[in-house]
Amino acid sequence: MRYQILNVEKQDNLSIVNIKNSAGNEVGIVELSQELVAFCSETNIEEDTRVVVFTGFGAKSSSGEISKGFTVSLLGENEVNWGSLSEPIAKLDLPVIAVIEGDTVGQWLEFALACDIRIATEASHFGFPDIKNGFIPRDGGTQRLSRLVGRSKALEMILTGEIIDAREAYRIGLVNKIVSTEDLTAVTMKMAREMALRAPFSMGYAKEAISKGMDLTLEQGLRLEADLYFLLHTTKDRMEGIQAFREKRTPRFEGK
Repeated sequence: MRYQILNVEKQDNLSIVNIKNSAGNEVGIVELSQELVAFCSETNIEEDTRVVVFTGFGAKSSSGEISKGFTVSLLGENEVNWGSLSEPIAKLDLPVIAVIEGDTVGQWLEFALACDIRIATEASHFGFPDIKNGFIPRDGGTQRLSRLVGRSKALEMILTGEIIDAREAYRIGLVNKIVSTEDLTAVTMKMAREMALRAPFSMGYAKEAISKGMDLTLEQGLRLEADLYFLLHTTKDRMEGIQAFREKRTPRFEGK
């Protein structure tokens, strides 16, 4: 499929997806949502992509000011067109890395929260200013932020509309790493390439165990973990891992 907003580049087993600046308005968000649905659906059935990297996060504003992150298109008196950015990403079975270079607030932060790993520059800022406009986050922000940083901090950020810097975001666990702008690409690609060498089924099952386990009791989560572990016994990659260990070599996983 040809995309207008997403620029997809394939590098070995990586899909590097850049979000163009045309996604910075309400119509663009709806179009971006549609393209994300198509991209994620296609990627889930591909065999050659093992890790997805999203770039282009940051305030989509020519003024350089922190955007309000309010994205809604009014179609009529009682009709609203929402373009979800987080839901397509949440349905990806593969590991997803968000590369954040700039201010990521409102719905852009909800997009980033749906990714598995977030790497940001030291100059980045984060927040949900929706409350200042009489709204609340509506693309998963209230749920994913609280699960990530805890109830108390999530309430503070959302109820005050506070914008935090990268170091505070790292301290509370909102981002996984903060690096200089110069090192951002190198650090991200190193991590992505290392992950792409791992067994695809193992990464997918680990992601499933953690993501689904968050909504289960400990007993149910442990049962899910055990079930997924035993499912790995049916894969060829498991045997390759054992054989490589015995032969003291790097395993060559095929995703089978």
